[in-house]
Amino acid sequence: MTRWILVATAALLLAPLAAGSQQSPQPYAGQEKRPLKALSAQQIADLEAGRGMGLALAAELNGYPGPLHVLEFAEPLGLTPAQRERTQVLLESMKEEARALGARVLAAEGALDRQFASRSVTEASLREGVRDVAALQGDLRATHLKYHLAVAELLTPQQIARYATLRGYGQAAPATPHHGRH
Repeated sequence: MTRWILVATAALLLAPLAAGSQQSPQPYAGQEKRPLKALSAQQIADLEAGRGMGLALAAELNGYPGPLHVLEFAEPLGLTPAQRERTQVLLESMKEEARALGARVLAAEGALDRQFASRSVTEASLREGVRDVAALQGDLRATHLKYHLAVAELLTPQQIARYATLRGYGQAAPATPHHGRH
């Protein structure tokens, strides 16, 4: 009886794991109806809104805080009025640049998508379309990263260390960017 209970319990505990590991035989089903086949609704919304989408993780996780989160933690970071004002300006500039680039990424993705939809794509137009999308994505990432650099220049090493703690990074991020003038 005890062995049966153990086997039944193990089966009950492992059943959800087995079910979760099985993939749908049609993982892209339904995506053919998306306005831009290569992008989800969330990705489109993020590009339109100028959100970071993890594009600045190289900076964020290496001790270069971003403007949005610095403003969210303005009080515990002890931002001065000047720091707060400058960070707000940087955030607005970043979003403006990112939205403009996001619109261009969406247009380039749309052009590539239309080539496939119309069956007019050629190897040459494919290469050009992919290069356009990739270049714009690179420009978008550089935009987000450069604002992390600018914000790090505004903060003291203590504020950067406090930011890392507030974001839950512990000691993973250095307290001072190596090029900073703090």
